[in-house]
Amino acid sequence: MAETPRLSVEKALKKLVESEMKADSASRVSKIDALDEEIKRMRAQRQRLDRKPPKRD
Repeated sequence: MAETPRLSVEKALKKLVESEMKADSASRVSKIDALDEEIKRMRAQRQRLDRKPPKRD
């Protein structure tokens, strides 16, 4: 039977925490990107609404 490499509890926990942090940061980045797009859309909409309509006689 082949020997399987064993990790210490400390190393196993460290690997789990690192993988969770990577997943969390990727999720956070995608949320930030979505919010940035929403901000751009809202600013453009505000600029359209703030324009004064042309004067009519």
